[in-house]
Amino acid sequence: MGAQLRAVRQRIRSIQSTAKITRAQELIAASRIIKAQQRVRASAPYARELQLAVEAVVSRSAQIDHPLVREPEHSDRAAVLVLTSDRGFCGGFNANVLRETQRLRALMDEQGVGVATYVAGVKGITWHRFRGRELAGEWRGFSDSPTQDWARRIAQTLLAEFARPAAEGGSDEIHLVYTEFVSMLTQRPVVRRILPLEIEEVEAEPPSAPFPLYEFEPSPEVVLNELLPWYVENRIYHALLESAAAEIAARRRAMKSATDNASDLLEQFTREANKARQAEITQEISEIVGGANALAESIAGNE
Repeated sequence: MGAQLRAVRQRIRSIQSTAKITRAQELIAASRIIKAQQRVRASAPYARELQLAVEAVVSRSAQIDHPLVREPEHSDRAAVLVLTSDRGFCGGFNANVLRETQRLRALMDEQGVGVATYVAGVKGITWHRFRGRELAGEWRGFSDSPTQDWARRIAQTLLAEFARPAAEGGSDEIHLVYTEFVSMLTQRPVVRRILPLEIEEVEAEPPSAPFPLYEFEPSPEVVLNELLPWYVENRIYHALLESAAAEIAARRRAMKSATDNASDLLEQFTREANKARQAEITQEISEIVGGANALAESIAGNE
């Protein structure tokens, strides 16, 4: 009985130590999520205006022929950038985005499209290396605090590959797989095609204000050449910020769930320890009473 009680108490101490760690991780994530959300909101206006500028060049230019908007007849090779985390303790954050990557890769395999995989984040790099998957490029060390400089490095690498023909090791398309931050409780993996741009014709109400007129100097193609690096870099940077906010939110939720589970286990094992201690005390009392009775009988027999 004493061995059982010691084992339960040792388990309780272990769970208490784990609960302290998960609680600390939860508090750290909770203190950082606000700043991450603010960075996402702060980057949104620039991203929106830059996208409107690109859309203005494309939609207001007749018969424009540029790699940015030219839809290939058949894609032979595509570059896929996957954004994962550098650290764990974030629940299914990485598993979900890697699962979405697998679906995209399976779809491209069915269409006969080769895939060049680029990964940002230690968890994604480790996942691919463990399975023997070749990586065309990798970056690490900034998943929870991305900077514009890292986005620029990634964009330069992808643009260099997009500029080369597929026959020479380049790519006809660039896809981005990351986790979109919806709310503190919801983060969903998404797939976006960065290049070429997907042009959609939609019906909309005519604008109430005068229709804007655009003139491009020296030409729409030159303007797109200047906007292209900014556009790709900003799309990647905004995705990095969204992924960072989603990672921190997922870590906070996972650590809160772990802390709650630890509390439930502590309550369960505390009851078991109390029962074991009660049984031990009852046994000790029974042994004392039995010994006293035996001693009394022995004294009465001697008299």
